[in-house]
Amino acid sequence: MGLLSKSVIYLLGISSLLPAVVTASGGKEKHSVNIEMFSPERGHHVGIAGRGWFVDLEIEYEVPLARSGFTLNGNGDPGFQVTGPAGHDNIAPFPGTFSPGQDERIPGLIVLLSTTTIGAGSCQNLANLFNITGVTDLSEHETELWDTWIVGAPLFGVDVQSTIYVAVADDLNGDGIFNDAPGVVPDADGNGLCDKRDLKRLGIASNIESTRFFINGDVSLEGVPVVP
Repeated sequence: MGLLSKSVIYLLGISSLLPAVVTASGGKEKHSVNIEMFSPERGHHVGIAGRGWFVDLEIEYEVPLARSGFTLNGNGDPGFQVTGPAGHDNIAPFPGTFSPGQDERIPGLIVLLSTTTIGAGSCQNLANLFNITGVTDLSEHETELWDTWIVGAPLFGVDVQSTIYVAVADDLNGDGIFNDAPGVVPDADGNGLCDKRDLKRLGIASNIESTRFFINGDVSLEGVPVVP
């Protein structure tokens, strides 16, 4: 494909027709961890009055469970969690803490929202706010974890466009485990916002999943049935 043809493709906004980026060895770029984000989807209008919307992730590691960063409870039980704010925080049968910052269950995970109004704003790692964590596929050499968050408070924008970025930090301390996500991502370029460039400067082991979507404000509930 000639240079002119490539330029036309980019101008038309259909760059997906171009060949995949290849490594020096000629193969597709490969990561030790692969993330797939099922929600939010690009262009969707989510939630009502800034809450009640989901972030839903599948995270595949090409390493055994012990190197994925997945943690255990103090009694040795696997770190499955079903948790949330207030009375839902850190209770049986699947306890887990609930706060912004590094996730205690998947401590390599980084989740950023451009419209975050708490903590360090767009640089604040939100991974420890996830409510449900479990193991969805496991073998001797590979681990698949599922992680889901239902947003329960309008702390991430209302009636606004937002962008989410999700990645897994590289093994930054060299211990062989993907457990090095920061509580706050450094704003490497000093522009007051954290995005893909800052994640890449930090060092990541995965693809970066990102999408732009809209967080709804007030929505008319007229005619919606009430459960007694």
